[in-house]
Amino acid sequence: MPVTRRVGAVEITALTDAEGPFFSHRHEAFPDATAEQFAAADRFDPTSVTEDGRWWLQFRAFAIRGESGVTMVDTGIGPADSPASVWAPVPGRLPAELAAAGISPDEITTVVLTHLHTDHVGWAVAQARPYFRNARYVLQTAEHDAVDRLNPQLRRHLLEPLLSNDQLSLIDGDEELTDTIRIVATPGHTPGHQSVLVGGDDPVAVTGDLLVHPVQLLFPEVAYSHESDSDVARESRMRMLAHIAINSGQLATPHLTAPFVEVPSPSPPS
Repeated sequence: MPVTRRVGAVEITALTDAEGPFFSHRHEAFPDATAEQFAAADRFDPTSVTEDGRWWLQFRAFAIRGESGVTMVDTGIGPADSPASVWAPVPGRLPAELAAAGISPDEITTVVLTHLHTDHVGWAVAQARPYFRNARYVLQTAEHDAVDRLNPQLRRHLLEPLLSNDQLSLIDGDEELTDTIRIVATPGHTPGHQSVLVGGDDPVAVTGDLLVHPVQLLFPEVAYSHESDSDVARESRMRMLAHIAINSGQLATPHLTAPFVEVPSPSPPS
């Protein structure tokens, strides 16, 4: 069932499209993480590891409801024929999650795509048509320009349908969506990765893949093998974590077991 947090007059609802194991061992995904760091991550989020040591992750999108409408952040893994089907546990259940939250796809006015990895754009386009037909889809220009390096299939499957329906909006850097919702450029995981900040006091950051595993929450210096630029990703991650910690906020995470988490106190170097 959807889980909701309120930030002032805004509601953020976590919508779980699916859950399942990652396609490679976590030691390959985080080759520089130590045994001690993984042990700390397992204590923090014990459900993120299976009995045989595999990485078990959630696949979430988030709906942000405010006075000006509903904004979606990412769209999960998608239906059975989505591009994520080569590795993710499709079909996802996002339509049912939206219905359970009392949200119609036609209510969505904005869809923020944090980046062009297939487990984040699955329901953006379905049957060659934008699934959220009344929405403006927001993507960083740098991400759009990198699509052929990230996944050439998404040019035809995702970008062309959005462009032909005049629903794709490219931005450069930060952008205010409303008085309480702001897109923040957080590159590194991909060239044009972006996150969403909700609220001013006690904010919530919807992180996309700024961090993908509890080991990166506890030890943000740990690199992920599927980051486009690990140094830039580390800088983006540490900057956002510091901002949220200073302002006593929370993170809304697509892949951790809990959809909403606080930033823990810094861990001593390992």
